[in-house]
Amino acid sequence: MSIGVYYIESTNEDSEVINRYNRDLIEELGRCGKLDIEFCRLLDLASHDLPVVFIGGGGVENRFKEICGQLEGKVFLLATAKNNSLAASMEILSYLRNIGRQGQIIHGSVKSMAEKLASLEKVYGVRKRLSHFVLGRVGKPSDWLISSDVDAEESERRNGIKIIDISMEELLTEFRKGEYEDNQYTRLIKAKGVYIEETERCCQLYGALKRIAVKYHLNGLTVRCFDLLQYKVTGCLALAVLNAEGIYASCEGDVPALVSMCVLGELSGKPVFMANPSSIDTDNETMVFAHCTLPISMPASFEIMTHFESGLPVAFRGKIEEGPITVFKCSGLMDRMFVSSGVLLENMNERNLCRTQIRVKLNKQALAYFFNESIGNHHLIVNGDYSELVRQYFETMN
Repeated sequence: MSIGVYYIESTNEDSEVINRYNRDLIEELGRCGKLDIEFCRLLDLASHDLPVVFIGGGGVENRFKEICGQLEGKVFLLATAKNNSLAASMEILSYLRNIGRQGQIIHGSVKSMAEKLASLEKVYGVRKRLSHFVLGRVGKPSDWLISSDVDAEESERRNGIKIIDISMEELLTEFRKGEYEDNQYTRLIKAKGVYIEETERCCQLYGALKRIAVKYHLNGLTVRCFDLLQYKVTGCLALAVLNAEGIYASCEGDVPALVSMCVLGELSGKPVFMANPSSIDTDNETMVFAHCTLPISMPASFEIMTHFESGLPVAFRGKIEEGPITVFKCSGLMDRMFVSSGVLLENMNERNLCRTQIRVKLNKQALAYFFNESIGNHHLIVNGDYSELVRQYFETMN
């Protein structure tokens, strides 16, 4: 990822000294934030993940106005404490708002500016990557997911995310080949030595989905997995391994959950747990999430279980690290979202829930969302607090 800086030079009397200071500042920001940041021509600005306009000092307002039409999207103005740079930036920001454009001033200590630029670079880099994502919908959403379909054409038009439909028949044809390539995750699962025949069939389903992902150049996929139960195979292992490999994979044909996995996974760089909200205790501000699969790279340890609804092998009970977490969900078109930080308090072991179960602490406002505004059923969870980064990402969508 890279930051491109278009510099508008001030022509004040001490401009040579100011220019030298400003050049040194960009180098210092790069060192402090470990940023790939460089001055560039206006024509090259859009090729960078994060374009920034450096307001070199006062008196440059009209020169900014002349080039404003060549700037795309939200305009980030870098302002220093010298040479009326901040004052000029404020005038420019007001102008942007007057013409219906969005802008933001980046100003402060070197440390605070470097941190802000690093965060923005991350957000815009993710947005750029996601705009080229291809997601596969293997079968339609499960019948009970009545709010979880997504208009593929609208998804590509709005967000650049292409959604392609793949038939269950194509998946079954691949599955009947009985082929898959072993990797560290399939070997780890098979080393448990339980449900040996069933595990082998589930590995074969993984191989089928992996070949489909390669064939269609997919960044992620979702599968109508409950239809597979009639063939005495669950989708839990296949999705667990695909997610661990970096191919986002959601259950039950749930495209909004898959889009949410992609957003949260790309922003955090962490494996993402897709789970059902199972119960809410408003008195103690806690909530239980559970599901029968999770990225096999996510838990500190795991055991192989039967799938909760069907009683068939294979499903997983994983022990996820306790501590700070992020809970997130967005709509399939990313026009609505929920995010909250929380704390994973304990891993549970209840018989009447999906196999991986966690109790988390959320604040009252977050819990109220689930009663009043919930975006579907499934929600996405990662270790660590990335809530502000998620909010910043969605600010760029407007």
